[in-house]
Amino acid sequence: MTITVGFVGMTHLGLVSATGTCSKGFATICFDADADLLSELKSGNLPVLEPGLDDMLAANGTAQTFTPTVSDLAACDVVYIAPDVPTDDHGQSDLSGISALIELVAPQLASHALLVILCQVPPGFTRGLDFPAERLFYQVETLIFGRAVERATQPERFIVGCASPSDALPAAFAEVLEAFDCPILPMRYESAELAKISINMCLVASIGVANTMAEICENVGADWQEIVPALKLDRRIGEYSYLAPGLGIAGGNLERDLATVLRLAGEHGSDGGIVSAWLGNSAHRRDWAAGVLRQEVLPAKENPVIAVWGLAYKENTHSVKNSPSLATLAQFPDCRFQAHDPAVQVEDLGYAHVSQFDTPIGALEGADALAILTPWPEYRDIEAGDIAQALAGRTVIDPYRVLDPHACVTAGLAYHTLGMAPLDDT
Repeated sequence: MTITVGFVGMTHLGLVSATGTCSKGFATICFDADADLLSELKSGNLPVLEPGLDDMLAANGTAQTFTPTVSDLAACDVVYIAPDVPTDDHGQSDLSGISALIELVAPQLASHALLVILCQVPPGFTRGLDFPAERLFYQVETLIFGRAVERATQPERFIVGCASPSDALPAAFAEVLEAFDCPILPMRYESAELAKISINMCLVASIGVANTMAEICENVGADWQEIVPALKLDRRIGEYSYLAPGLGIAGGNLERDLATVLRLAGEHGSDGGIVSAWLGNSAHRRDWAAGVLRQEVLPAKENPVIAVWGLAYKENTHSVKNSPSLATLAQFPDCRFQAHDPAVQVEDLGYAHVSQFDTPIGALEGADALAILTPWPEYRDIEAGDIAQALAGRTVIDPYRVLDPHACVTAGLAYHTLGMAPLDDT
């Protein structure tokens, strides 16, 4: 049986998922109503930054096609609804675009075709759709910005929401999922929809532990990075735990899930206090770099020049959704910032007090301090001595420990990071 798989919506989720599915040997039809976007995709100009995505798309060749014609999906056996779901500043999802796409696509499908909701939706959404239940499924997506190709081609498991979890999956759907050689977990729609939120709740809990204990370390002389291996060797916590402290929750996806849990808790009289505490801890840690600037830099110079490496909310993406870097810059409208980011353009942000530089070292010229607010891999290769030579001041704020702390001190810099007391030999 030759299976053709359709993907609707060519934003990050749809594009990466479609390309990964095609790489497993399935003819893939990618639909988006934006003809200009499809033209860019066909020419290899991708709207998302993901390591390895360009090469995988090129390798797929003609097996992966792009179309602005919705009726082309009639040739598909399985069709995924896969656009990114926009969220507002409060983590609330706007599902109107998803609903409109489903209404557009569903009438075009062949009578045997399966409809799979891949984008994240709240509990109850899938069951509420007007589509034959035996052909309707929800599949949990677990992509990670910057590692999406890996996650799309080597998933840990598939979580599948079904009308009847005890029934065997339709042959075409099963063939697609089994090509990835991972466990398949069928469950009712609502359980699958809530599973993704539950996963993210566990991740947020780990982040909360890391941020809380890292701050304790900073004040008692401990080093959080020395503690992390002990936690990862505990089987109840695990090797892959999110135990790196950071500048709060960012990116939009985790915030959306926390907002959903708070809404559900409020509607049903459940206790959502732990979620409120996580959000409070996130907001507290987001301002860590700003606190160091106020304590270490501003007292010495009223309107300092600050070099900033990194504007994206995390490395290997151009997304600035809830970026801790931008949140830090916004707190100092009277300071001048000299920024470098490999993927984000300052001119797109509307920040008059931020200038963009082509190189990280170039951004240091005349700066009173350096703040590394996105841990891009290329920053790790820069020598501490080169930073000390280019920087006018001595303060380095490196929350993610991109640089070697002791090399910075040896080079004459005052070094500040999460999870450890400041280092300064002077």
